[in-house]
Amino acid sequence: MTHTHVAGAIHGDVTTRGPVWLQPPSDVNQLVDHLWSSEVTKTADGELSVAGVTVSDLAARVGTPALVVDEADLRSRARSFVDAFTGWDVFYAGKSFLSVAIATWVADEGLFLDVCSGGELAVALRAGVDPLKIGMHGNNKSDEELHQALDAGVGRLIVDSADEIERLSVIAAERDARPGVLVRVTAGVEAHTHEYIATAREDQKFGIPITGGAALAALLRCHNDEHLNLLGIHSHIGSQIFDAEGFDVAGRRTLRLHAQFAEQTGYEMPEFDMGGGFGIAYTTQDSPATPYELAEQMRHIVESECTSLGVAVPRVSIEPGRAISGPAAFMLYRVGTVKTVPLDGGQARVYIAVDGGMSDNIRTALYGAEYSATLANRRSSAPPVLSRVVGKHCESGDIVVRDEFLPADVRRGDLIAVPASGAYSRSMASNYNHVPRPPVVSVADGKISMLLRRETVEDLLSHDVGQVPWGTEDGPELPGR
Repeated sequence: MTHTHVAGAIHGDVTTRGPVWLQPPSDVNQLVDHLWSSEVTKTADGELSVAGVTVSDLAARVGTPALVVDEADLRSRARSFVDAFTGWDVFYAGKSFLSVAIATWVADEGLFLDVCSGGELAVALRAGVDPLKIGMHGNNKSDEELHQALDAGVGRLIVDSADEIERLSVIAAERDARPGVLVRVTAGVEAHTHEYIATAREDQKFGIPITGGAALAALLRCHNDEHLNLLGIHSHIGSQIFDAEGFDVAGRRTLRLHAQFAEQTGYEMPEFDMGGGFGIAYTTQDSPATPYELAEQMRHIVESECTSLGVAVPRVSIEPGRAISGPAAFMLYRVGTVKTVPLDGGQARVYIAVDGGMSDNIRTALYGAEYSATLANRRSSAPPVLSRVVGKHCESGDIVVRDEFLPADVRRGDLIAVPASGAYSRSMASNYNHVPRPPVVSVADGKISMLLRRETVEDLLSHDVGQVPWGTEDGPELPGR
């Protein structure tokens, strides 16, 4: 367990040898099936394989580190949410991981798409996603992004503040447009998740609080504006959520606001977004609900509360978040150095350094996310030892997998695979230490496809113009010139 410190991870209190839930496996070579995508197996000689392609072949052809997406698995997860939530709209979270191919896949499977920036919107449009099936989020959309959304004709804008409502109204009036809007509200619900990904309590940056009447005032402001088409309320309580308790409280509070607005105006808003952020299994301690279990629970919340309030059931939408992209991919690394570090009481921990790290997955360093890992290129007869998979960056908090039992004979050149890496790894990647970002490849039916190529040092240097006087005609083209 690591306790964060305001001065950074190097000052944290790192004391325990491993979490209580992590127990030595009876067979260190065996996969924990529910942590991996459906097409991942291990061969007889212990090598990881995805959709018929071994990791040794992947590493030889595309290099390491690399994010490997199981296309059939991602498509299947998308379909399962559409099937489970029949009659509701399911929005894929572009922020979790987005590329032209991913956007195409989820559109093929009948999903809508959430974007949070002009860049994400541009990817969706390049993929040919129907703009009417795109929702645009963001707590601080620029005027340029609002113009971009109106140009594209997105189906809905989720407004996040009174300021944004005013700016959007002016822009819509100038363009003689009438965009559909949902007002994002905060229901004051404490989701059982990390502080950084809990988004429904009042003291945070997202949404307009129901408490105190600010949310109702925002709804009335949109309803009375001839340039805005008020569609409904948007609520989101957080991410990596495993139970429906928070949705029950938030759903009832927001639907009461929906009914209160109808009573005051005589207008029952046609839509209601319950959010989502459903959890996935990163380690053996995680037991996420199935889409069908979630659908049954959430339908009951909406239908029972609408009946109690005497209002019609609106068109409901959900946002599964990482539950689609997260389990469908793994990170593949190559081991560099291995060292054993003594702990108190005669114990020890093995540090396994790989050729990636916090530049391709910041989650462990950012908020203590837990991951699992496996030796991927061979079978081992060595006993399991408590290990920590770390990166190559100049930062003591550069940890990929904080605690895992791996074979005692892991050595330089071995391949390590980390499951459930599809969400918020490549999308939050950086060039820390000027390390190029890894490629993203998909595998289906024994074939490898490139989704995002590996960055090169030349890519990084192409942004570095040295020192060019601003506005000079002989310098390179610069934004804003």
